[in-house]
Amino acid sequence: MTKNKILLIDGNSVAYRAFFAMHAVLEKFKNKSDLHTNAIFAFNNMIENVVKKEKPTHALVAFDAGKTTFRTEFFADYKGGRAKTPGEFKEQIPYIKELTAALGLTHYELKNYEADDIIGTLAKLAAAENFEVIVVSGDKDLTQLASSQVTVQVTKKGVSELEPYTPATIAEKYDGLTPLQIIDLKGLAGDTSDNIPGVNGMGPKTAIKLLKQFGSVENIYQNLDQIKASKMKENIVRDEAQAKMSKQLATINQAAPVTISLADLSYSGANLDKLIPFYEEMDFQSLLSKVAPESVAPIVLTDLDYQVIDTVKPEYFAAENALYIEMLTSNYHTAEIIGLAFGHGDKIYVLDSLDLVNEPNFQDFLKNPQQKKLVFDAKATFVASHRLGVDPVGIDFDLLLASYLLNPNENANDLGTIAKNFDFVDIANDESVYGKGAKLALPEKNIWQKHLAHKISALLSVKDQVVEKLAEISQTQLFYEMELPLSLVLAQMEITGITVDRSRLEAMQGEFSIQLEAIEEKIYATAGEHFNLNSPKQLGVILFEKMQLPVIKKTKTGYSTAVDVLEQLRSQAPIVDDILTYRQIAKIQSTYVEGLLKVIAPDGKIHTRYQQTLTQTGRLSSVDPNLQNIPVRLEEGRKIRQAFVPRQKDWLLYSSDYSQIELRVLAHISGDEHLQQAFIEGQDIHNSTARRVFGLAEDAVVTPNMRRQAKAVNFGIVYGISDYGLSQNLGITRKQAQTYIDTYFEKYPGVKKYMEEVVREAKEAGFVETLYHRRRYLPEINSRNFNLRSFAERTAINTPIQGSAADILKIAMIDMQKALEKEKMSATMLLQVHDELVFEVPEEELEKLDALVKEVMENAVKLAIPLVTESNWGHTWYEAK
Repeated sequence: MTKNKILLIDGNSVAYRAFFAMHAVLEKFKNKSDLHTNAIFAFNNMIENVVKKEKPTHALVAFDAGKTTFRTEFFADYKGGRAKTPGEFKEQIPYIKELTAALGLTHYELKNYEADDIIGTLAKLAAAENFEVIVVSGDKDLTQLASSQVTVQVTKKGVSELEPYTPATIAEKYDGLTPLQIIDLKGLAGDTSDNIPGVNGMGPKTAIKLLKQFGSVENIYQNLDQIKASKMKENIVRDEAQAKMSKQLATINQAAPVTISLADLSYSGANLDKLIPFYEEMDFQSLLSKVAPESVAPIVLTDLDYQVIDTVKPEYFAAENALYIEMLTSNYHTAEIIGLAFGHGDKIYVLDSLDLVNEPNFQDFLKNPQQKKLVFDAKATFVASHRLGVDPVGIDFDLLLASYLLNPNENANDLGTIAKNFDFVDIANDESVYGKGAKLALPEKNIWQKHLAHKISALLSVKDQVVEKLAEISQTQLFYEMELPLSLVLAQMEITGITVDRSRLEAMQGEFSIQLEAIEEKIYATAGEHFNLNSPKQLGVILFEKMQLPVIKKTKTGYSTAVDVLEQLRSQAPIVDDILTYRQIAKIQSTYVEGLLKVIAPDGKIHTRYQQTLTQTGRLSSVDPNLQNIPVRLEEGRKIRQAFVPRQKDWLLYSSDYSQIELRVLAHISGDEHLQQAFIEGQDIHNSTARRVFGLAEDAVVTPNMRRQAKAVNFGIVYGISDYGLSQNLGITRKQAQTYIDTYFEKYPGVKKYMEEVVREAKEAGFVETLYHRRRYLPEINSRNFNLRSFAERTAINTPIQGSAADILKIAMIDMQKALEKEKMSATMLLQVHDELVFEVPEEELEKLDALVKEVMENAVKLAIPLVTESNWGHTWYEAK
């Protein structure tokens, strides 16, 4: 007879570990609803691995019911001081619980008790019934449960590696202590992670020494006369109550009033009826293929009629034609172009050779505006065609852009995947045909040519359906007058690129290296020894053991030396300031100086790619490289812009920014008379807000600190900030922060009314819109989960503001390109960075460009308040900015 084995998992602890184990890919792990899924994915893998290894007959995942427990009743600061739980993690917890059930495991929580207490109680019950007990946690607190029948597995590396704790391993690691003495150890030495105080000044080594001599906290206090007089003894005597309370806090309650029995925890495997739709909702294709291979479409390139041609005739083209240029990798500036296909009606043609692009009949087709082109990605198509020798005209439809407008949560960049959203299922995705990463390879010619033909078929089949859907939600104008024209403007900007002074970057590389060496030596001199400055473990020993700085936070491998920890210690030791400076400059050196040097093209330029279909607000983002993230707060970061120069020595770089565009949009859409009045009168908006919020007279002087606080309130309001968030930004109490927010709403009632109305409308409609009918869907706006609902409400407030500001900039870019072409100017638009446009211009055109930019950008749209630009120019981007 198989012995019963129960698996008890500390849900909150393991989920938290899972979140940080995959934190580096946080923004890549999102489903179609924009839900972060990194913790869910990693948690799933951990559960699968441990279940496969342990083969339990019974299983439970325990969760904390809330922050208030029986422990906080006698020590209110228990677990106090912890960093705020990231919202990106909180939003995943309800789904982790749903996943747990789908995997066939019971999940359970108990009011007023922690997950540890549930696990401790059930471990005791199971051991009494002769079960083998496996406990899994990211927290060593549970090692106190170890016994001959209970093994505690603690996550060692992320959630992929577990370290078993038995009485023997505990004795080895803690110099002979028993599992139960772990409680006494915490009573004496405390635990910073749970804010358990212990005895002041006592570390683990002293605590273990005392426990080996006396056995327990209680025995120590019964034998104080045997302890030699010392400062430590004084602390022990003074902190008796604190030590005993700390032990009580650390003790897992093994008699919690759980309402489930061992029989309720029988485990027989995953519930596929729940698991398959869950994986589908989370977009976990790799997991889906394991549990339900039949639910993942097989790679079948069905037969269809297409013609491989070795010559191009005029009759092959119609008034409307689908066009697709095939590349295997995403950077269309450098990717190898392998094929081209086009077609109309039921006629599909695949070029046998790319040389056919040079035939006059094909050139005439690409240059003919009367022969409309339906494409998947207009920008990629334009750049690829340019690389083949001709700039196409007449691009009239872009499936990728249209799909993005219809569902901004859809971030696929694959025609096969997107076509299936529009009832066209007879197509494979690129990954299934070509593979990815190390497996990326070109299959036989007849296979990829057939795949290319399918893409033409899909474009022709879904176009009318997609255009109809755009019209249904009033997005025809947004598509045809903003997004599609913009994609072609962006294509021209990308092709043009921006010139980079390689020698200046190389000089910076040397300067930063010298600077880093000097800071490094200064740090070593202060520390009194050399160590690996890039090792958090070694740095932690220096700061917290050798220099005795107060421990703020611990990690599983030692002391935390994260930026937020070091910021708190900055005022206590000059070495901390040097370490922070070292890290900032090292980041600039590796990411920007060395990173930019790697991507300078043979023409001496950088050709960034603008992602037009990534963000849900409509903002553009930049990749390969990301020129929108060049740091501006640190002078060393700003200097990076010195390397960006015009293409000719007697030219200039010209930069123009919209002034406070998001706050101006807020003034327009909220209709608040006071906010609008400030902009109409040309007031400094932050000074104006400071006067109103702080109750100052119109002629009163606004101090820099008042303006700083008012600025934080202004932008905080735009992003739906909480009293906690504002208090953290300004270093003030939550009560004071709430007073600022309340006063703001009192002085700007139109803003408060807008916020209330936009949330109410979002709850009714399920989405919000920008001024130009760009939608963002908010599936969690009516969620019963507070964290999910609150995030959706903040998003509802911010999206119409940020999205409309992004739309205005897009309109300005389209108008600006038209104006430059109309005026036949040599000046060229090069970059878009948030609210800034960058141009290169001959000196003789500077005055004309300055007037033209101001006229076009400030009149791009008509709002209730004026749009204002601020412009500068110079011989480098640094001078222009």
